[in-house]
Amino acid sequence: MEIRLYIQMLLRNWWIIVVTALVALVASLGVSYLAVPQYEAVARFIINPSATITASADVVRSLDTLDRPSVAATYVEVMNSQRIFSDSINALGINSSDPSLAGYSVQAIVLPSSSVLQLSVSGPNPKVAAELANMIGNQSINYAKRVNSVYNLEFLDTAFPAVVPVSPAPLRDASLALVLGLFGGAFLAILSEQVRMPIESLRRRTFIDQGSSAFTRRYFQSKLEEEQARSKSGDIGLGLIQLEGLTGLAETLPTILAQQLFQEVTRRLRNELRGNDIVGRWGSVEFAVMLPSTPAVAAERTLNRIRLALSEPIVISHTKETVQLLPYTAVTVSKAQEPVAALINRAEEALIQSRRNHLAGTTTVSA
Repeated sequence: MEIRLYIQMLLRNWWIIVVTALVALVASLGVSYLAVPQYEAVARFIINPSATITASADVVRSLDTLDRPSVAATYVEVMNSQRIFSDSINALGINSSDPSLAGYSVQAIVLPSSSVLQLSVSGPNPKVAAELANMIGNQSINYAKRVNSVYNLEFLDTAFPAVVPVSPAPLRDASLALVLGLFGGAFLAILSEQVRMPIESLRRRTFIDQGSSAFTRRYFQSKLEEEQARSKSGDIGLGLIQLEGLTGLAETLPTILAQQLFQEVTRRLRNELRGNDIVGRWGSVEFAVMLPSTPAVAAERTLNRIRLALSEPIVISHTKETVQLLPYTAVTVSKAQEPVAALINRAEEALIQSRRNHLAGTTTVSA
């Protein structure tokens, strides 16, 4: 059920998903177009025991020590050091204050389960990146020879200028941006629905009675005033229904059962009305119906149908008990330009008269 609800949210707000995905795609293409291409040069090195070690025991010890991660990690730190980088740019004759150096990055790592190091240098100039990678390698080798005679650090592969930049990659970045935009758009679509639903719920509470799903009395009365102001001849029927069988019972029932009961009443009322007729909750056990453009005779017939429909007992689903509504009905038809307050007074007096005369099941009409 929840999955179906989320799917409905996405379908209702599909345009949010499309717009978000397109924005992400355009932004990615824009960044790729404006970004400076970056080229990567890669050199590899191998660590092995020095040729100066001749005793077999020394060779075995050096090989055992070489298996320790700390040995390779030490050489990685040497390659990544600022000192080696400074020595390398000086050896290449590059001014250390050149602002273009800020565009180059150096990263050395140990390849998994090996004594091989990989040095990557990225920057805007592929030739400078390759030269810098090889020079950092040479400087690291020379430094290692001065401080450690047990192991040799040697080139396995030298770096060459790259032909294709590693970034930006417009096709890859655009595809990733499109996927992220779709996911982001789906999140925003669901979020907007979650925000809108409470607002819609609050808005509905201003004109929908939560217990019965009929219009509230205030909203019903405002629609009655609008219809009376629009009508030139009157003939607007106002029917009132009092459910004597629910007096005292509605307050004792659990909320969910009371809602079920009153919503069934609303459903039966709507079944007996036309498309432009409306139903309102008038009181705790009273309902009202508005019948636009309805003469007195037609209004009386409608209220009789309503009385018969509500005379049928309602079965409470949880307890399987039946509830007799015992409806009293009255209807009043408005006169031309009659104030709505006067129309309501006449309808309420007719309903009171109906009860006084014990005319349960009989419609009282006030001309």
